[in-house]
Amino acid sequence: MNEKRHPADDPGAGNADVEQLDSLGRQEFDALVQNLVQETAPRVFAVVQELGDREDAVVAAWGLALDGRTELITAEGVSRLSVRTPESALRFFSSGNGIRTRLIWPLNLN
Repeated sequence: MNEKRHPADDPGAGNADVEQLDSLGRQEFDALVQNLVQETAPRVFAVVQELGDREDAVVAAWGLALDGRTELITAEGVSRLSVRTPESALRFFSSGNGIRTRLIWPLNLN
């Protein structure tokens, strides 16, 4: 039987940095993992539809800007959308009729 193995099953295979990682304490390793997460985390944004001249606004969708692609879900959770960039998603939420659609990047999510 030829089972496929996950790279994490053999962390030493083909990884020159394993010896360095072995010498790290828990705090140093956790700091490296935290940096990895910070560097690769997707950016969250909202697609907002403004009605009229500052009459009202609604969040039409939430998005995640990933490396090389963008994923969105409508605010109601009914539909999902994959596009190349956050800006390219705007056309799917623009309907004219006095509605202005734009991206809003939240300032602090923590």
